[in-house]
Amino acid sequence: MTKSVLISGGGIAGPALAFWLRRAGFVPTVVEVAGGPRPGGQTVDLRGISRTVVERMGLMPAVQQRQLHERGFEYVRADGRRSAAMPAELFDGAGPVAEIEILRGDLAEVLAEATQDVEYLYGDSVAQLDQDASGVDVTFTSGTRRRFDLVIGADGVHSRVRRLAFGPHERFVQHLGGYSSYFTVEAPEDLNHWMKVYTAPRGLWVGLRPDHDPRFAKALLSFRSPVIDYDYRDIAAQKELLNQRFKGLGWHTEHLLAQLPTAEDFYFDSTSRVVVPEWSQGRVALVGDAGYCGSPLAGHGTALALVGAYVLAGELATNGHHEHAFPAYQRRMQAYVDQRMELPPGGIKMAMPMTAFGIRYRDTMIRLMTSSPLARTIGKGKPDAIDLPAYSDGPLRIAAEQTE
Repeated sequence: MTKSVLISGGGIAGPALAFWLRRAGFVPTVVEVAGGPRPGGQTVDLRGISRTVVERMGLMPAVQQRQLHERGFEYVRADGRRSAAMPAELFDGAGPVAEIEILRGDLAEVLAEATQDVEYLYGDSVAQLDQDASGVDVTFTSGTRRRFDLVIGADGVHSRVRRLAFGPHERFVQHLGGYSSYFTVEAPEDLNHWMKVYTAPRGLWVGLRPDHDPRFAKALLSFRSPVIDYDYRDIAAQKELLNQRFKGLGWHTEHLLAQLPTAEDFYFDSTSRVVVPEWSQGRVALVGDAGYCGSPLAGHGTALALVGAYVLAGELATNGHHEHAFPAYQRRMQAYVDQRMELPPGGIKMAMPMTAFGIRYRDTMIRLMTSSPLARTIGKGKPDAIDLPAYSDGPLRIAAEQTE
């Protein structure tokens, strides 16, 4: 049985995969470019089959201790008055805000605590991959060289493992017409457990989400744009770009911009989707955003990461060899990935209209859609398109026992 596995990426997919591989008797190592676990981040949700995976991990009590209790999502006007709202219970919990919401950093912390027996290499990354019939030689940016049986890219939309083993970024990443940033601010008002968004003409989106501490909030600044040339390492330039785009808007925009220069958890990236036809090349495979990402517009990124990690580990434990396990993993996941990568109706054009008329039209449509009779007609939405095997009750447990 294949034993040693290098996982590139210490966010959600990587530690989740390490959890299941360790249980199955593999020896995973996680390499993460950041100097340690990344705190904060935006709110992510657990619903449907991803909640089942967390329950099988035995981590639901830890998640529930850290979960946020959001009441729903609302669009507001420049003066703060509500224009349209989608409560959390909308469509029996299948709306944009789920029953279980948690900060990404908190979920990553839960996973890190659950994998304390796994080797983590912080402050390093994969620089080169050389695979042959029996393994993969990995050169790290630190200069260290090590050999592994398998390498898994769980390193996000801009995956270095994917670039090294599959091809250039441009072949798999599709720009969807926008950019987004996230950072923590002092709360300018009591959000009362609601996520609030102000939309301005020219495709500008200003949002606030609750934090555990009501004195603070998670800010979102998003805008529509074709591809722009910027240095992803120059944080100051990215912040100035946002300042130029958003200055002069209403609602709490000026408050957010005033705190932008000192934001320590600042994140900025394009709104993109990732489509990789084949998720494995030899002894290298992809999981989560590195292999399949519908963008923040589609959501479900955390769910795909958790479910993908579970299935990949389960197929490796069940099939015994990567040549059979990797294709089986993709076959089992493909319909679910296709389903959860679908963009909402209208995509970015509906979410972030360019005109005042477009904003009014969107809000009117939401008010109609969320009216009681129509909401009951829409119902719960489509069930998850995957049959999730009980690996944790069978093959994973058996494999672990056989390697002891």
